Amino acid sequence: MKLVLFDIDGTILLTDGAGKRAIHRALEEVFGGTGPEDHRFDGKTDPQIVRELMRIVGHDDEHIDARMPLLLERYVTYLGEELHARPSGITVMPGIHELLDALRERSDVVLGLLTGNLAEGARAKLRAAGIDPEQFRVGAYGSDHELRGELPAVAQRRARDDLGFDIEGRDVVVIGDTPADLQCGRAIGARAIGVATGHFTVEELEEHEAAAVFADLSATMDVVRVIVS
Repeated sequence: MKLVLFDIDGTILLTDGAGKRAIHRALEEVFGGTGPEDHRFDGKTDPQIVRELMRIVGHDDEHIDARMPLLLERYVTYLGEELHARPSGITVMPGIHELLDALRERSDVVLGLLTGNLAEGARAKLRAAGIDPEQFRVGAYGSDHELRGELPAVAQRRARDDLGFDIEGRDVVVIGDTPADLQCGRAIGARAIGVATGHFTVEELEEHEAAAVFADLSATMDVVRVIVS
C-alpha cells in the first residue's frame, strides 16, 4: 500500500495570491503590520510564515505565540473572502484531475495531503478549485505542526489509525513543488516526486534527490509508475 501525500499550493493549484493577501490582512489587524512584502512563503507552514514575518519586525516569540490563535482564525476568514472574491484567479495545475482519478481507482494507493496550509485553509482552497477534499483520506497540515519536517510522521500515524496497519516510510510518497517538500519526508524514509509548477525549475528540484522530477503532472501513467514502483 502506498500513501501518496500531495502538497497544495504550486502542486495541485494556484490561487493568484489569495493566501498571501489573507495573511497580510490578518497581520495588519492583529499585529499592526505585515512585515516585508517580498518574504518567501513557498514551502513553509502558515504559522511558520507568521512567525518569520513578525520576528523580522521585532516581535518576540512569546508575543507571537499569544496572538497566533487569533491571527490564524482571522486568516481563515479572510482566505475565504479572497477566494470568493477572485474565483477566476484559481488555477488547477496540469494533469491533476487525471492523476487523482487514476490514483483513486487503485486499491494499492491511499490519497493524502501534506501541506503547510491550515486544515481549514486547505479545504477552502481545494473546494474553490472544484476539487473534493474528502478524496484525501489522510492529511497533515500546518495546523498540526509549525515545522514541515514533522508532518510526514503525522500523516503516517493518521494513516495507521485510519487503516489499522502501518505504512512503512519507503511506501510514503510526497509530491511537491519546493525543496522543502522533497526533503521533509527523509526522516521517515519517504520518497519524493518533484513537480516544477511552482517557483522552482526542474533543474533546481533535481538537486534534492527526488525519485523523479516532472515539469508538470500531465504524464499520468509515468507519474503513477514512479509512485507504485
